[in-house]
Amino acid sequence: MSGRVTRWWRRRSLRTRLTVIAATAIAASVFMAFQVASELLDWELRATAEDQLRADSRVLAANAERVGLARVELPPYPGSGRLVRVVLPDGSIRTPVGQPALPPVSENAVRVAQGGSADLVESGDSDEDGYLVYTLRAGGGAVQVARAADDAPINRFGLGMLLIGLLCVVCGALVGRAVARTGLAPIDRLTAATVRVARTRDLDADIPDEGGGEIRQLIRSINDMLAALRDSRQAQRLLAEDAAHELKTPLTSLRLNIELLVRLDRRGTLDSALPSESRTRLLNDLGAQVVELSTLAAELTDLARGDVGDESTELLDLADVVVAAAAQAGSRAPDVEIALDVTSVWVSGRPAALQRAVLNLIDNAGKWSPADQPVQVRLRAQGASAVLEVDDAGPGIDAADVPRVFDRFYRADSARALPGSGLGLSIVQRVVDAHGGRATVGRSSRGGALLRVDLPAVPIARLTAGEDTAVR
Repeated sequence: MSGRVTRWWRRRSLRTRLTVIAATAIAASVFMAFQVASELLDWELRATAEDQLRADSRVLAANAERVGLARVELPPYPGSGRLVRVVLPDGSIRTPVGQPALPPVSENAVRVAQGGSADLVESGDSDEDGYLVYTLRAGGGAVQVARAADDAPINRFGLGMLLIGLLCVVCGALVGRAVARTGLAPIDRLTAATVRVARTRDLDADIPDEGGGEIRQLIRSINDMLAALRDSRQAQRLLAEDAAHELKTPLTSLRLNIELLVRLDRRGTLDSALPSESRTRLLNDLGAQVVELSTLAAELTDLARGDVGDESTELLDLADVVVAAAAQAGSRAPDVEIALDVTSVWVSGRPAALQRAVLNLIDNAGKWSPADQPVQVRLRAQGASAVLEVDDAGPGIDAADVPRVFDRFYRADSARALPGSGLGLSIVQRVVDAHGGRATVGRSSRGGALLRVDLPAVPIARLTAGEDTAVR
């Protein structure tokens, strides 16, 4: 049952929920007010009835003291309302002629009549026949005045409160509906605006900022999300355009070379048209172009996935990452000598992403470093930062090219004859930014390029305190 109610409630609109909540709150308030008012009214009526019974009992007791209980004149029964009775010391009773019978005399009333209890005994409870009885000692016995308990005022009051409560619930539901409609009007307009954006795919249409408080904050959050989506779409468009541009040249060259080989083979003039040396050179060119395309495709995949944030962050020794990247770079380019000068520096980072960034730095330096000059890789702690420097003894980077070194697909004029896609340093920049660091370009003491990366280092105190290495 509760499950069906829960499912029904979840399927209701926010406007309906607010209406139901308002009506329920008013109904609960009216019910509580009815209970409290009923108790107060009942207490007041009983108090008034008891006061009247005390006054009547004193008058009858005064007459009994004067003439005696056996001869005291009892007032005739008026047909309704008050009832009287005299309790003699022997336990017998006297009642007016024609008066309805009262309940039997209780033991407490007998003790009052016999003087064994207090002179004044008051019973505030109605007995099983619905009478309120007041007993007062007088003339060696006791007099009793009773009144039938009357619930009619309470019942009339309850009926009135029920009608008023129903009216309040109906009015509350109507008011709640109106308030919900007015209060949710900005939400309705916001919903319509978001539906329009989803239907038209127009991310440039900002939602008007209206309302206040939470509504304004929600609208601003949605506008920020739309701005982020615009930037993402623009970045995807630029990536696709740049990728198409960069892929065009190697694909065209590869296609022309393959078509040449196929055409010569079909004519049967492959051996005569292409001597062994030329054919070997052409096949080497084809292999190099395939490698270049593979590298470009892998780097494009890295950029398109944008998965730097998907890897778990750990406390790690950056020196281990640098050594692993250098070993990988050495296996990929065995002719490039790599000189390592690293010290242990702990950072909070993503090991695979950092290793990819260091590998790209070393690969970039390896393209420019002369055969007799090693690529120098240095890692040290400097203040609150881990500083990684990679320099080569090449020609260096022209001042005009420095601002665009980390741009996607950017290649200086002097680098166009070398293999590469222009994406390696862009990936470095993205990884460094994701780790809260900074990448810069300078000139090394050997005249070549000096690429420097500064990353936030982990204080030694955190390591000695035994901090958990899994940071989520």
